[in-house]
Formats: sequence, C-alpha cells, structure tokens
Amino acid sequence: MRRLLGVVGIGCLITVLCPSWSFGQEAGKSRSLRITSPGFENNKNIPSKYGCDGDNVNPPLRIEGTPAGTQSLALVFDDQDAPRGTYVHWILWNIHPSAKEIREGSVPEGAVQGMNDFKKNVYGGPCPPTRPHKYVLRVYALDTRLELDPRSTKTDLEKAMEGRILARGQLAGVYKREKKK
Repeated sequence: MRRLLGVVGIGCLITVLCPSWSFGQEAGKSRSLRITSPGFENNKNIPSKYGCDGDNVNPPLRIEGTPAGTQSLALVFDDQDAPRGTYVHWILWNIHPSAKEIREGSVPEGAVQGMNDFKKNVYGGPCPPTRPHKYVLRVYALDTRLELDPRSTKTDLEKAMEGRILARGQLAGVYKREKKK
C-alpha cells in the first residue's frame, strides 16, 4: 500500500511540475506565437474604430514565431464577459502559414471566415451593452489545413483543431462603449 501511495504521489507531483507531460502530446509540442497590434496594446483599451461605435473593422495584427511545419493559421476573437460566458465576434481558418500580418479591415487571401455569434461570416466588432468587456483574440498555428464548411462555428473549429495545434498566442483588450451625445 505504501508503495502504491508513493507511485500515486509521484504521478501527482509530475502533473503539477510538468503539466505538458500530464496533458498529452499536444500540450508537450505546443509553443507560443507572438500576436500584437499597432491598433492597441495587450490588455489595454480597444479603440472605438474597431467596435460598433466606429468603423467596425478588424484591427491590424502582427504574427511572429510561426513554427516550422505549420500548414495553416486559425484565429478566434471573442468577448470573455458576455452574459453566457463568451460571445464569438470573428473566426478565421486556413490563413497561409507565411502570414506575418492581417491588415486592418481585411481578410487574408485564401482564409475562410466562419460563422460568428451574430450569425454572420464577417468580423463583428466589440459592442458590449453596458459596462466594459474583455475581448481576447487567439491565433493558432496548425499542422494541417482545415476542411470546414464556412457555416462552421467556433465549436466546430475547436473540434477540428484538436491535436493539431503547434503553437498559439493571444492578444487581449478592453472595449468600452462611447457615450451617445
């Protein structure tokens, strides 16, 4: 019994000290991408230009650190403070792996836009009903191109990405609605 407890204890210690080992192959091979925007700094305010109070266009993005073997990139932009947990504003996949930027108000050539929670295949900017909300934009480097229908949702995308993620990165921001004059 004492030996069994020792083995269980070592397993628990490995899980705490070596999380990539305990969460399987994907976590062990996943690295970090660097995602930045000249439009706003990480964890700072997202300008109204990128939300429903402005031009409602996607912010410009820069992507660095795409690992060798990447076949495509995918992107998810959602509201973390929505009443139901999250609200999806934009999803893209099959972005060419050599993409180093996504220009403001554009979709990279060949990329597919999925269905957001507005039930549209376009970028939908931040538009919280009352208080400021936190938004997170995640980019994933994948070891494959995805065969998904454009009507696919974030859930469909996440399922298709399971076990295929080589690296990931995120950029967060806060959006506060402008007061009407």
